[in-house]
Amino acid sequence: METVVITGVAGFIGSHLAEKLLQKNFKVIGIDSFTNYYSKKIKKHNLKECLKNKNFSLIIKDLIEIDLLPIFRKSQHLFHLAAQPGVRSSWGPQFENYVKENILVTQRILEYAKAANSFKKIIMASSSSVYGEQEGKMNEENTITKPVSPYGVTKLAAENLCRIYAENFNLPITMLRYFTVYGPRQRPDMAFMRFIIKSILKQPITIYGNGNQKRNFTYIDDVIDATISSMDVVNPGEIINIGGEVVISINKIISVLKKISDFEPIILYKPFPKGDVLRTEADISKAKRLIKFKPKTSLYDGLFFQYTYAKKNKNFYI
Repeated sequence: METVVITGVAGFIGSHLAEKLLQKNFKVIGIDSFTNYYSKKIKKHNLKECLKNKNFSLIIKDLIEIDLLPIFRKSQHLFHLAAQPGVRSSWGPQFENYVKENILVTQRILEYAKAANSFKKIIMASSSSVYGEQEGKMNEENTITKPVSPYGVTKLAAENLCRIYAENFNLPITMLRYFTVYGPRQRPDMAFMRFIIKSILKQPITIYGNGNQKRNFTYIDDVIDATISSMDVVNPGEIINIGGEVVISINKIISVLKKISDFEPIILYKPFPKGDVLRTEADISKAKRLIKFKPKTSLYDGLFFQYTYAKKNKNFYI
């Protein structure tokens, strides 16, 4: 039985990944510091199933302080998902947290991974935010990265750290640029979960901008399948887009949610925030080629699954 380490294991993506890897008969060591970016109750609930499994162990420590060497030396795979999320909150004095969690922690993890010399594969979670505002499909090789938020800047810096460690020390790193992941357990600050909770409570929904901004939304199960498949990527330093096959506007999302919730919400429009982008669209041809990636979940089904989950667990979100 091989051992994997997952940083940020109590988060939205981390908890789903841990469950799937346990099902695939891996031993999972999860590390999470339970920061106060959102409710710790939600994060603990995310791990409810994992904690029932004898092959799962949880370490509650800050990655900037913990001695990772003994953990890494007994592990064969590393999924680095821990990060400080959020585009809008990355401006101003909070930027220090983004530098610490997204850049300094990544560099520290890479140093320990180099010293441990035990990993067959290291998967680093990145973000479509590294692209910034672009026309057309965003391609890993041909699209210039020009983030428009401090958050995006720190994720690009983390990518570059991974690249130079792969080039100089041959660390077996693959970087995944996730495009707007949604589904059950999505963070409460993210758009779909905000819209859903307001619909459940029959309260007005706030949209930033006019609602015509479009996103490449990606369902959590598709993201997890792609992340696990990335363990088979051979060349170190590869960057791969992980996105859905449909690009859709926020206004269209609201119309789909109306059908699912059977509720016609009042919409409150607020100014478009600095650092957000008007459109994202992933070129996933590389993901199809390298990891046989094919998104399976339709937007309607994915949104329905998330709505059902949120309604069942609404006490964690209100």
